[in-house]
Amino acid sequence: MTKPKVAFICTHNSCRSQIAEALGRHLASDVFDSYSAGTAPKRTINPDAVRLVKERYGIDVLANGQHNKALTDLPQVDVVITMGCGVQCPSLPAQMRQDWGLDDPTGLGDDKFNQVIDQLEERVKELKEALQTTKLGSVKNVV
Repeated sequence: MTKPKVAFICTHNSCRSQIAEALGRHLASDVFDSYSAGTAPKRTINPDAVRLVKERYGIDVLANGQHNKALTDLPQVDVVITMGCGVQCPSLPAQMRQDWGLDDPTGLGDDKFNQVIDQLEERVKELKEALQTTKLGSVKNVV
């Protein structure tokens, strides 16, 4: 059985979606494959996101090959998770869609970043558990 492909989507693919991709790879790679993209990607990943993910988890997202991507750079995915930035992805078909409604911590300091990272870690773990215990095609909102 192949693992489901999960796409974390945000407008710029520079912060929340990149963190979610890194945490998905770190915490749930045995259950799903993680990708991220943006509807209007920036050129670089947010340096605070890179720094804090490395400090907290020892993950060097840049060395691991993560980079800003457009929706067209994604493979066919099974699950679309938007970060709460109001992005719509009608051209990205999926069996399951969720909006996690997370605030963008860009420019708001490490405390806000860490709050968002904590929320992302918890949601990635919940998604992992849900995808382990449920047939994907029968579930629309698992988190």
